[in-house]
Amino acid sequence: MPFSTLGLSPALVRAANALGYVEPTPIQVQAIPTILKGSDVLGLAQTGSGKTAAFCLPLLQALQDSTRPSSRSSIKTLILVPTRELAAQVGEAIHGISQHLPVAVKTTVVFGGVSINPQMMGLRGGADIVVATPGRLLDLLDQNALTLANITTLVLDEADRLLDLGFSDELTRIISLLPPQRQSLFFSATFEPSVQALADALLRHPTRIEVAATPQTVPKIAQRAIEVDPSRRTQLLRHLIQDHQWPRVLVFVATKHAAEIVADKLRKANIWAEPFHGTLSQGKRTQVLHDFKNSGLDGVKGVQVVVATDLAARGIDIAELPVVVNYDLPRASTDYVHRIGRTARAGESGIAVSFISRDSAAHFALIEKRFDLSLTREQIAGFEPVALDALDVPAVTGIDAPRNAASAPGTGGVKGRRPSKKDKLRASR
Repeated sequence: MPFSTLGLSPALVRAANALGYVEPTPIQVQAIPTILKGSDVLGLAQTGSGKTAAFCLPLLQALQDSTRPSSRSSIKTLILVPTRELAAQVGEAIHGISQHLPVAVKTTVVFGGVSINPQMMGLRGGADIVVATPGRLLDLLDQNALTLANITTLVLDEADRLLDLGFSDELTRIISLLPPQRQSLFFSATFEPSVQALADALLRHPTRIEVAATPQTVPKIAQRAIEVDPSRRTQLLRHLIQDHQWPRVLVFVATKHAAEIVADKLRKANIWAEPFHGTLSQGKRTQVLHDFKNSGLDGVKGVQVVVATDLAARGIDIAELPVVVNYDLPRASTDYVHRIGRTARAGESGIAVSFISRDSAAHFALIEKRFDLSLTREQIAGFEPVALDALDVPAVTGIDAPRNAASAPGTGGVKGRRPSKKDKLRASR
């Protein structure tokens, strides 16, 4: 099915084709015609499903057909996202499409961690589209740099992540400043009760669009589960990187401190690694991603390994990323999908490796159960765990060995100490 069958204008179809969009994804097939009709949308789709283009294309068409902002600081479309990196990515996507259109579209991207003054300057005269993180948007509103009174369309992208990161109060304040008559588009990868409550508050008779996807249906991702004692995970990671000669690896850890420690140890082993977490300045985060994305291109030796918290689990589109490693398992099983979805994008293949220890075996079993997985437990010669007896199952070796530890009786349902809200926020950033 070509994009021309979805109701897009010839200019938008040409713009999509120029960017390599040949056939629409399932979320695009369902969302684009609905958004063009002006309906509110509740879209449920995992990362990597193509939902950014699903809302960007029809929004740009609506802007092509409408009048421009009529007053200073007025904006037409507001897109709220949870992280700085996702804001930049959405902005790039809109710019990539709009540069092929006959009528110019002014898009302004605003987020924290950088000076507010250039962003205020960029909003002079208004904008067609503003892509923003909630905190920085409120800062700009307090400075009277923009007004939300003329918003015609609101988009919440990664709505569940917005709530996870504690933006509930900010969202409430922002929504109170919006005109009641508007189109609202709500996209989320999960649908917990808090997400349902936010959707109920925002949407009017929405069209629900749900694209079912599970980790095992993500194209060309080879998932591996390797048993190792916690104290030897960094050594095993170094061994795998060097033995397989992985050119680029994204490693997920639980905390900012772990990101710093693991990256430092890899650097001492002559592997160029950088941490990536919320405490870093925006300039540093941008530089790390730039060096990581461009590593190996045109002979440039850049960052080989990025050690990240779940800040990078969504919204980071890294082309040709061959490997993702779960050094620490994600606390929320749904985040497993977002983590491994960083590889095998745009038709490429990839590998997702999870380190499994005595303490995390039961939690990984829950992840497998949630997504109907059954992964073989591997052991790497020289890194066999010494604490397997605590799992009450026989140790096995080799990629073809039967599944064992996570299916052992009495190991399910134990995730350890329940974290406080502060713990969750700290780990997620």
